[in-house]
Amino acid sequence: MLNDEELLRYSRQILLKQIDVAGQLRLKKSKVLIVGLGGLGSPVALYLAAAGVGELYLADFDHLDLSNLQRQIVHDSAAVGRLKVQSAQARLQALNPHIAVHALSAKLDSDNLPALLQSVDLVVDCTDNFTIRAQLNAACFANNTVLVSGAAIRGEGQISVYDPSNAASPCYHCVFGDGEEEGLTCSEAGVLGPLVGLIGSLQALEAMKILAGFGETLVGRLLLVDAFNSRFRELKIRRDPQCSVCGVRHA
Repeated sequence: MLNDEELLRYSRQILLKQIDVAGQLRLKKSKVLIVGLGGLGSPVALYLAAAGVGELYLADFDHLDLSNLQRQIVHDSAAVGRLKVQSAQARLQALNPHIAVHALSAKLDSDNLPALLQSVDLVVDCTDNFTIRAQLNAACFANNTVLVSGAAIRGEGQISVYDPSNAASPCYHCVFGDGEEEGLTCSEAGVLGPLVGLIGSLQALEAMKILAGFGETLVGRLLLVDAFNSRFRELKIRRDPQCSVCGVRHA
């Protein structure tokens, strides 16, 4: 149930017929793993916490650097040098004391991911490392967990949703194979702060739609953003029957 304070706190989204009280209760009962508390993870964490997602698991093993503050808005100057998960946890609990926030500072790998995925309903990939993305994708499809994946560099971003329970849904490996175009990170190539805010906000929106059960998600679609020229483009993406990650699953 929602108490009086929660009803008031979430009243503006409860007013939406697509969410209503039933959808808000679904959000309250949901558990989400956010991997990466940087430029993408910051708006994801803030919006999911503000929306009333009941439990958030924050995974990141990096410490906050001064150069992060241009785009990683869940943190502040006083947190420089702290673990990002600790800084983010404090900010989110202050934002919404009605939710539980768990800080995970250990590296995620094939050994600890499966058990962690058993504890959550959905994973939001906010990393900037292809190896971690590939591991998350494989683990999510092995454990039947929906993956909301976003990326941004320079002035370009992308987002999609990969759903193992949907036989038509590709996985991340179907689309990107064994490697990325350049493998550069934001620290090497640069990135616009508002761009990661936009992609992260879209990731939070997709997560809310999946958890509360409304709208059409980006399953089977890759949304591309060109921030320099304010253009959006959508590509249809399909599952690869020969994919080494998900091909056997739906054979």
